Amino acid sequence: MGMTMTQKILAAHAGLSKVTAGQLINAHLDIVLGNDITTPVAVNEFKKAGFNKVFDKDKIAIVLDHFVPNKDIKAAEQSKQCREFACAHCVSHFYDVGKMGIEHALLPEQGVVCAGDCIIGADSHTCTYGALGAFSTGVGSTDMAAGMARGMAWFKVPSAIRFHLTGHLSKNCSGKDVILTIIGKIGVDGALYKSMEFTGDGIKSLSMDDRLCICNMAVEAGAKNGIFPVDEVTLAYMETRTERKPVIYQADEDAEYEETITIDLSAITPTVSCPHLPENTKRASELSDIKIDQVVIGSCTNGRMEDMEAAYRILKGGKVADGVRCIIIPATMAIMRECVERGYVTAFMDAGAVVSTPTCGPCLGGYMGILAKGERCIATTNRNFVGRMGHTESEVYLASPATAAASALTGFITEPKED
Repeated sequence: MGMTMTQKILAAHAGLSKVTAGQLINAHLDIVLGNDITTPVAVNEFKKAGFNKVFDKDKIAIVLDHFVPNKDIKAAEQSKQCREFACAHCVSHFYDVGKMGIEHALLPEQGVVCAGDCIIGADSHTCTYGALGAFSTGVGSTDMAAGMARGMAWFKVPSAIRFHLTGHLSKNCSGKDVILTIIGKIGVDGALYKSMEFTGDGIKSLSMDDRLCICNMAVEAGAKNGIFPVDEVTLAYMETRTERKPVIYQADEDAEYEETITIDLSAITPTVSCPHLPENTKRASELSDIKIDQVVIGSCTNGRMEDMEAAYRILKGGKVADGVRCIIIPATMAIMRECVERGYVTAFMDAGAVVSTPTCGPCLGGYMGILAKGERCIATTNRNFVGRMGHTESEVYLASPATAAASALTGFITEPKED
């Protein structure tokens, strides 16, 4: 029996000719990632274990993105600890105020991650980089500490589910609608500790931003990772961003999958995940009576340039409904700059929205958009658990940037219409 794409990457990084599902391996790492919340914990464990140097200063990335610019004294102390560690160990990929972005948008943009890599990050949405044909997964801060010191990590090789994509999306749908549809179909534990591997002719119609969004939310189905094959779209994306040579792995024809699920992209409609689990999905058109108080467009899921374009296309010339707070957060400084140069920021402000520097803030109920009791938000973020964005009696609805922007104009959950 052959190997899946994920299994081939893990075998190569473990120095083995073959691995099988369930096998325990110790693999070499190409990138170890942390942010301003998880890195301080990892640094404490690093020191407690007696480590005094990192395995490779060029293979560690620390991104200050959750509470930066700092929201309070605790956040300031955490950021200070990250800065001191990065300076002491000459960490090459350190991103602070002015250079920072939301980590899972920033690392692909900056060419830090590449096809064929084996990556761990002390953040659950590290699975994003599978869009580039890499194996990437979230770990705890203790694993991050060990990874920074040794450049190795233990894994149980995951089995896989194949998602065979056909057709192409309608103009008012995006990768967010694809992954919400999938999670609605299989549930939040439908891919528990499995690899979600995407195949099929439908892939060629998906942009890199679509793929990054889809892999970002693989963990919301319980997956160990999500991964796309490397094609011309992938190579074109990486060509201008990194000097590293991509390593391309392809699944064997006789690779074993626990299940194959076919998804017709042309049948997907604008989809919304209702409180309080990502699997609780409905068509946006079924929710037109749901009044909202806040809209958030951004996050590591949907803060990229195509997401800003979708928001601009709908908001330009319009007005955010009275009583609605619309918060737009470009995911990186480069994306924010392009929004400024294209006139998007002015259009957003004219519509009555506010635009923030890159931050994860509202997604996890940190700052820049906390919900009060009884308030509802439609957001392009990735989780809508109880209390995720504020008060335990608030509600979060997950949607695409187009659906979120259309809802901002009406004050109710609204299906975006094709141009």
